[in-house]
Amino acid sequence: MLLDFTFYNPTKIYFGKDSLNNLKAELANYGDTVLLAYGKNAIKSIGLYDQVSSILKHAGKTVVELSGVMPNPTYAKLMAGAKLVKENNVSLILAVGGGSVIDCAKGIAVSAYCDEDPFEKYWLRYEGLSNKTVAVASILTMVGTGSEMNGGSVITHEEMKVKAGRVFPVEVYPKFSILNPEYTFSVSQYQMVSGVFDTMSHLMEQYFSGNDNNTTDYIIESLLKSSIDNVRTALKNPEDYASRSNLMWNATLALNTVTGVSKAQDWQVHMIEHQLGAYTDCAHGMGLAAISLPYYRHIYPNGMDKFGRFAAEIWGVSTLDKTKEAVAEEGIDALEKFLNECGIVTRLKELGATKEMLPKIAESTVIRGSGYKKLTRDEILRILEACF
Repeated sequence: MLLDFTFYNPTKIYFGKDSLNNLKAELANYGDTVLLAYGKNAIKSIGLYDQVSSILKHAGKTVVELSGVMPNPTYAKLMAGAKLVKENNVSLILAVGGGSVIDCAKGIAVSAYCDEDPFEKYWLRYEGLSNKTVAVASILTMVGTGSEMNGGSVITHEEMKVKAGRVFPVEVYPKFSILNPEYTFSVSQYQMVSGVFDTMSHLMEQYFSGNDNNTTDYIIESLLKSSIDNVRTALKNPEDYASRSNLMWNATLALNTVTGVSKAQDWQVHMIEHQLGAYTDCAHGMGLAAISLPYYRHIYPNGMDKFGRFAAEIWGVSTLDKTKEAVAEEGIDALEKFLNECGIVTRLKELGATKEMLPKIAESTVIRGSGYKKLTRDEILRILEACF
């Protein structure tokens, strides 16, 4: 553990089949008015909307609704929610849905009382919080982002063609999150595997940095193997509670900051995908998958030992009588084989991208450099072209 660190996560997790029973007691800690944020019809089709509404009613809460939060939440939707919060003196934003709804809720929480353009201030200039914020809580229905236990908020500004992520400090983390794996049963296979790769990408973004023998790397390896094993089971039986519960908890642990402890971290794949998403509105996990393969094939010579460890520990690649290069390449090949096995997209054109978009995506991507290699714009473009 070569890098000093401070770890603190204030989110209370209620996990399991009866976890919703804890909502009423938690509501007593907040004021009279709750903003209920959700997507389209998914929570209504599984009966969750009626359950939550009944609990809010019996708790004596006045409910204001923000429906129709999209998979890649827009700044316009965020500002519509911020307006509702301010006009109705909302004391708690309850996000019911997947990570996008929770991301939007956090964005609303920091924007409602901001006197400037919140997107410019918080997502582009990365300034510190300087205004009143509103408490956020979540009820999770789709796994992948880990937003239920962190400060992340990814928002798309449609006019600017910018999809930007911001990790806010702990006061913006959900105060509590309710995780019932049964709520994920109705999620389509496409969205399920997209979420699983989002989880895996979070883990790999943190894993592929540093060369020390770090306890955090062992944690990441276990979570990667658990994700691989359990998605295979869930693909055979989408209502297998054990596998869906493991996938749900894997996703939470993958980005609640514990898997980043004493790690330099990378996040370049996410930065490229954000701009891909700004132009195509593609499923986040699918975009990450398509970009990851050519990206890792491009950077592995700069992190040969870790890529070799990834091949051996995650995919069981034999190192006997092989060069380091051969082992590393086999590990990335094994990742590609797994993506194909799960029906995960590996080509940008399947996600709505056009060749004309690629230079624009490359030009607008935020360049990182905290992993093994800092890319140039030309390298980003070549990576995009390789997975087109």
